[in-house]
Amino acid sequence: MKPSIGITQERLDSSVSLLSVILSDEVTLYTKTRKFHWNVSGESFMELHKLFQAQYSELEETIDEIAERIGKLGSKTIGTMKEFGERTRLKESPNVYPSQKQMLKELLDDHESLIVELRKDIETCDEINNDAGTTDFLTGVMEQHETAAWVLRRYLN
Repeated sequence: MKPSIGITQERLDSSVSLLSVILSDEVTLYTKTRKFHWNVSGESFMELHKLFQAQYSELEETIDEIAERIGKLGSKTIGTMKEFGERTRLKESPNVYPSQKQMLKELLDDHESLIVELRKDIETCDEINNDAGTTDFLTGVMEQHETAAWVLRRYLN
């Protein structure tokens, strides 16, 4: 049964499409953060190992919340690596194992990239889709990325 929540089906579909892209971005960043958690080495190994674990744990919660938001809007959620790979706006680097500093910089760049994209997505949900719930939800997701980026930036200063 489709939701009757004051948003047209076309606008609901648009919000779901945006959320599917964002979900794909989050899964990609989660996977990259996990890879770095597994492969970090060097002087600050344990500190960065724990930092990356904390960040991927938060991303895991966000992933679940995005999937649930899609369900609240009456749609099914994508869930395969192929679907995520087709939609993500982030780049992966197979067979590349960067240094600690490069890991931090790559994750910072990804978080900042997602912040920029989320600002556009928030504007679309608010001004075009008239979807206040998703607008508010995505603002919270953006704020989480701002915090993660701030922490990573502090390691690079």
